[in-house]
Amino acid sequence: MLLPSFDYYHPQSLPEALSLLGEMGDQARPLAGGTDLLVNLKLKKLAPKVLLDLSGLEELQGNGTDEGLVSLGALNTASRLASGGPEVPGLLAMGAGSLGSPQVRNRATLGGNLVTARPAADICLPLLALGARVVLAGPSGQRQVSLDGYFKGPGYTVKEPGEILTHVLLDAPRPGVGGGYQKLGLRQAMEIALVNVAAHLELEDDGKTVALARVALGAVAPFPMLSPGAAQVLQGAPAGEKIFTEAAEAAAAEARPIDDHRGSAAYRQDMVRTLTLRALRQALSQAQGSKEEQA
Repeated sequence: MLLPSFDYYHPQSLPEALSLLGEMGDQARPLAGGTDLLVNLKLKKLAPKVLLDLSGLEELQGNGTDEGLVSLGALNTASRLASGGPEVPGLLAMGAGSLGSPQVRNRATLGGNLVTARPAADICLPLLALGARVVLAGPSGQRQVSLDGYFKGPGYTVKEPGEILTHVLLDAPRPGVGGGYQKLGLRQAMEIALVNVAAHLELEDDGKTVALARVALGAVAPFPMLSPGAAQVLQGAPAGEKIFTEAAEAAAAEARPIDDHRGSAAYRQDMVRTLTLRALRQALSQAQGSKEEQA
């Protein structure tokens, strides 16, 4: 299947890329890994006149930690994130490692996953549970947007046409914090989730009480969503099976799945309950394990 014709630009700096994007407007599409964009071009779902290759932008490639805050460049591949490391929270590594095939993970980028904004995106969901913010650069400078409020619908975000997503900001991994990621698909691998759940837990110094919790749900709403009901149940409570079951019920009650050819709404809602419970168990194990390592 042939690609449509287009002009190709390869800017070498962020100001150059923003200038080109401003000149060409809706005719241009930024290109990072291309795992979604090139498929849509072949399927004739998109036909931009210009592709703006961002791979040469050093400003989008670096990672760093400063005063407890991690900055991840938008050009990080899923493979790099899945390999973990001191700057990458375990929850994010789990989600990135479940994205597509090894070949796809070697191309797909952090920024691309966030801009594409699929309701079941494997990188978006962990970042939402982690309380991440995105940095958007545009003609008027940079702005930060909380991921809770960034997504607007399938493929739609608050990012303006002239902006480029440059970085993701989140708290650095630390003891007493853990995450869990659970994904259900029709196949074991290379599958878009029927339901996916990311859970983030922070424990008090006693290693038992939940200080902060976030539960993010995917494929059960028009965009990745947090479950405020689950967080409310968990925070301040002793971590364990009883409170996790209550949180899972709250998450299932807030999910908004629909029937489609891959599964019914009722089935998806039931799976939210099951996967939330599993993700919370996983998060608690990781959080308690990090405290034991510190001790």
